Amino acid sequence: MLGSLFTFLENWEGLIYSPVSLVYALFSLWMLIDALRRKEYLWAILIFTGFGCIWYFMSVYRGSSSPTSGFELPGSHDRKRIKQLEAQIHHLDKGHHYLQLGDILFQQGKLARAEAAYRAGLEREPGDIDGRAHLGQCMLRQKRAAEARPLLESAVSENPKHDYGHSMMALAETYSALGETQKAIHSLQQVTASNSYPRAKVQLAELYVATHQTALAQAELRDVLSDDIHAPAFQRKRDRVWIRRAKSLNRKIGRV
Repeated sequence: MLGSLFTFLENWEGLIYSPVSLVYALFSLWMLIDALRRKEYLWAILIFTGFGCIWYFMSVYRGSSSPTSGFELPGSHDRKRIKQLEAQIHHLDKGHHYLQLGDILFQQGKLARAEAAYRAGLEREPGDIDGRAHLGQCMLRQKRAAEARPLLESAVSENPKHDYGHSMMALAETYSALGETQKAIHSLQQVTASNSYPRAKVQLAELYVATHQTALAQAELRDVLSDDIHAPAFQRKRDRVWIRRAKSLNRKIGRV
């Protein structure tokens, strides 16, 4: 990697006279800095090998900029199912097909389309707890916390552990966005009592810091960072947004 960087610097003068090469070189440098900041050292090595920087941009950088990054819904989704679901909706017009389509669009960060799918599903199945909860999460990601609140409260009231605690985490974030800090803390405490989600622990730590409970915040952050060391690779990749926030908050507390 260093050899490639030195070659790039040695040929800088030549690159100036080649606009395309210069743009690509600057793009590669931008991706390298981002990879180092994320501590993605293997990616940093690959960035200067052929089209490694484009591969990194598509696989890592673009995905981390999604409005739903770090706020996944439980379960995995295949984007190729969109066409299949649209066909099923056309022929059968069932609420659960709209819900599944909304979930895929949510994961892709296409929140306006996800909202439309969720609402269409609820028109057909008004009592569906998944539809209410996921629409609430969609509203929250669009910074419409006041609209998210009744949907999430309804789902959590019916089942406090709905979606393995993800609905409760979303409700806690909704309370926080609306300035109801104590309700947010209480909701996250309910989640962390039976789950070790980095998202819940980091957001709880942030609320502890905001309410001057530094010792409690440090305890949550220690748990997150300690668990991350022993987590499998797929989990570390999934939770990296929260690990970065945990490290940043930990440094901030240490400077106080």
